[in-house]
Amino acid sequence: MDSTDVTGTTDAATAIHPFRIHIPQDQLDDLHARLAATRWPDELTGVGWSRGVPPAYLKELTEYWRTAYDWRAHEAALNQHSQFTTTIDGQNLHFLHVRSPEPDATPLMLLHGWPGSVVDFLDVIGPLSDPRAYGGDPAGAFHLVVPSLPGFGFSTPLAGPGMGAARMAGVLTGLMSRLGYTRYGVQGYDTGSWVAPEMGKHAPDQVIGVHVNAMITFPVGAEGEMDGLTEAEQRRWQRMQNFNDGYLQCNSKRPQTVAYALTDSPVGQLAWIVEKFKELTDPEDGLPEDSVDRDRMLTNVSLYWLTGTAASAAQVYFEEISANSWSEGGNEDWSTGTGTGQDAEWGDGQGDWAASGRGTVPTAVLVSTLDVTIRRWAERDHNVVRWAELDRGGHFLAMEAPDLLVGDIRAFFGTLR
Repeated sequence: MDSTDVTGTTDAATAIHPFRIHIPQDQLDDLHARLAATRWPDELTGVGWSRGVPPAYLKELTEYWRTAYDWRAHEAALNQHSQFTTTIDGQNLHFLHVRSPEPDATPLMLLHGWPGSVVDFLDVIGPLSDPRAYGGDPAGAFHLVVPSLPGFGFSTPLAGPGMGAARMAGVLTGLMSRLGYTRYGVQGYDTGSWVAPEMGKHAPDQVIGVHVNAMITFPVGAEGEMDGLTEAEQRRWQRMQNFNDGYLQCNSKRPQTVAYALTDSPVGQLAWIVEKFKELTDPEDGLPEDSVDRDRMLTNVSLYWLTGTAASAAQVYFEEISANSWSEGGNEDWSTGTGTGQDAEWGDGQGDWAASGRGTVPTAVLVSTLDVTIRRWAERDHNVVRWAELDRGGHFLAMEAPDLLVGDIRAFFGTLR
């Protein structure tokens, strides 16, 4: 990393440093050696994906990662975008900063989720920052800030325990202020859909609007909240109840213990992430690469592996779920709201996963085919002024259907400029 100060200040505490990704070759050689030496488990025939990632599929993908995937090419693609690091409230923060050629562009922060990264947004950066070059209206241009969330990628190490959505929001609003942006929008999915609304609560005079997709909404035990759900909403609620949350239980309750295996075995890290791409992409019955480019998926996996962030990226689950809900008692099931501690998880509205005070910033919710978002619960917690539902695209919308995401972002913020 080049440590040149680009802020014009001599204050090291607020300096912004240029950054370029360059993974040492010995780390890549080590990765390839580990892939070649993988110790494979036995395969139980005839079960497909029902018990996890099938060995036959993973062996083929592992061999592709070892022999055909070119990290250097994708590293170079990332380095085409200006990147920086700075420290906010003790947290090291890595981010892409893509200035639009349109001088009146609206500043916009893009927030990824787990198991994602800044890599998720590569297909939307161009159309959002330079719509004129993509046949769009230059009035819909954005100056983009795309951070690695604290604990993810190069935004490490974590500053300490307590880095949940609200604290991340404080760090990220601080980043926008440091960059000189006083009025801006925020877009986020998955973990980003927790953090983006918190940014609106943290800085309502600066955040002009919040756009989210892959938002998770929850019942809180209020009388009548299940009455009159539409057929589509009933399917979403059923999907949430039936969702296999094994990864969530591990990430939220024992993130450090699970991380030893993921940090020592690249195939373990690959399987852990690929399973989510399989379960959360559209179509559900397809392979992950039917929906997301295989190299793009492997770039995400490689970033987790090469930065050794299996543990730190999982900590946000511990902060949001265990610390705010399960630690209060009970034997809850996150998806059904059942168990001896139901009131602790759903009923009292405490913590960031349940309603923590209704947001006031104008909010747009984009719902894709596999989302579990229930409108009335979203409107209970947020100032929802735009609601759109898609007939294609899954959880990783920026990679699966970037055109749909770009179009909805433009439409929403076009009403707020």
